[in-house]
Amino acid sequence: MNQRIYHGSIEPTQIANALVAHFNRGNYKAQRIGKDNQVIVQIATVERPSSGGQTALSVTIQNVEDGVSVKVGKQAWLGVAASLGTSALWAIRNPFSLITRLDDIAQDIESFQLNEQVWQTIDDLAQSIGVSTAMSERLRRITCEYCQTANAVGASNCIACGAPLGNVQPTTCPNCGFVVTENESVCPNCGKPL
Repeated sequence: MNQRIYHGSIEPTQIANALVAHFNRGNYKAQRIGKDNQVIVQIATVERPSSGGQTALSVTIQNVEDGVSVKVGKQAWLGVAASLGTSALWAIRNPFSLITRLDDIAQDIESFQLNEQVWQTIDDLAQSIGVSTAMSERLRRITCEYCQTANAVGASNCIACGAPLGNVQPTTCPNCGFVVTENESVCPNCGKPL
């Protein structure tokens, strides 16, 4: 399951509505389940698609501190793989049969890119409303280990007691937006190097 955290003024319903608007067309159907703090969007091929195989994917969107967390589940590939296998068998028997299967093959390729299309739709919405996976200004505060006073990220000393703050500066993973500390070299959420 892939997860990203978008920091800023954004609600789960905004992302859910964008996904439903983008994917509820053609061979896909999309539906929104839940409301307010947690929403699930299910995207799947229609029951009898005009071309290609069957696939499905769910996206869980929920509020977190200063933003939303988006988790994209594993995509069901069996129907798409079966459709591509059928095209391959027809091609072995008669290479000219591929001409009649071009729509199926094109739809199957689009289905293989469903996960990337979901992330692109969410990233486009996030960019249009000014949110990102970068840490928001409100979270850019660190607490002094000695006096518990909030200080701006990057400050070398506490504004209240003057204690050094250098070893506790937080940041976010550039890939998924998860808040990490300076001593972490790999993101605990997505596993990518920082």
